[in-house]
Amino acid sequence: QVQLVESGGGLVQAGGSLRLSCAASGYTICFSAMGWYRQAPGKERELVARIISDSSTYYAASVKGRFTISRDGAKNTVYLEMNSLKPEDTAVYYCNADGARCGAGHYWGQGTQVTVSS
Repeated sequence: QVQLVESGGGLVQAGGSLRLSCAASGYTICFSAMGWYRQAPGKERELVARIISDSSTYYAASVKGRFTISRDGAKNTVYLEMNSLKPEDTAVYYCNADGARCGAGHYWGQGTQVTVSS
């Protein structure tokens, strides 16, 4: 069984910073990649950033240069450092893990709210 627990969301002014954490437990050896998605009210969930097992990363164009994804393998934790936040970054942020190594699907955290005020 896999569990993903996010933390670090909150309210911040435009231009500010936040760091999200996602602690994974269970069959983490199955993960081929982990990432962060977000969903704003009335919009579809979108991929924000992703880190693959070889440590290569991907960023959505809207956050490239402002957000940084990283991981601590010893702690089974993935981080999303968010700088120069904009009101349009306001959304619920979800941690995601791809269980492809074990033929499993995607796992999701419960989500954490990020609100950026103008």
